[in-house]
Amino acid sequence: MPRRRQISYRRRVDTREVRQRFLIVCEGERTEPNYFESFRTNNRLSNVQIKITGVGQSTIKLVQEAEKLKRQDDYDQVWCVFDRDNFPAGDFNGAISRAEKKNIKVAYSNEAFELWYLLHFNYHDTALSRSSYQQRLTKQLEFPYRKNDPKMYETLQDKQAVAIRNAEKLLQSYGSTHNPANDNPCTTVHQLVKELNRFVK
Repeated sequence: MPRRRQISYRRRVDTREVRQRFLIVCEGERTEPNYFESFRTNNRLSNVQIKITGVGQSTIKLVQEAEKLKRQDDYDQVWCVFDRDNFPAGDFNGAISRAEKKNIKVAYSNEAFELWYLLHFNYHDTALSRSSYQQRLTKQLEFPYRKNDPKMYETLQDKQAVAIRNAEKLLQSYGSTHNPANDNPCTTVHQLVKELNRFVK
C-alpha cells in the first residue's frame, strides 16, 4: 500500500532575515535626517532596516554619540553625516579619523550638505559660501530653496545618478593628497546613498 503523504497545516512563517541594519547619525537635526527619511519612504527597500537620528552635535562629539549608539545595538553599518562648516581643520579631520578607527563610516560635506544637492544639476569644483548654496539651489530648482525642506529627496530623485557621478569625479580630482578639511568643495554623501541603493527593489 502506498504511503499516505502527510500534509502540514501549520501556518507558513516568513523566515526572511534582515540582511543589513543601518544606523545613520546626523549632525543636523532636520536637513540630513529629512533627506534620508525621505529616501526610506520613497523607495521599496529589501531586507534592510534603517535608524536615522539627528543629534544636533558636530564632528568629534557626533562620532562619540555614534559610538555610544553602536554599543547599544547590533548594526551592520554605522554612518555619521556632518559638514565642515567653520570647525577647526583638526576637529574635522580628527572626527573622520576617529570614526574610521571605530569602524564607523562618514558621509561628510565640505562645506555644507547642500553641495550634494547642487551636484544633482551640475559639476562644481569651486568653493562656495553657505549663502551661495541657497542662491544657486533656488536658481536650479526654479523655486525658493528652503533649508530643511522634507521633499528635497523627492524633488531630486530623478537626477541622483548625475549627482553620484559628479561627487565621484570631484572626490577623485583631489588625488592622493586629499585632505577633507581643506578640499572645498567635496562630499562623500554619495557613498552612503550608493550603499543604501543596494537594497532598493
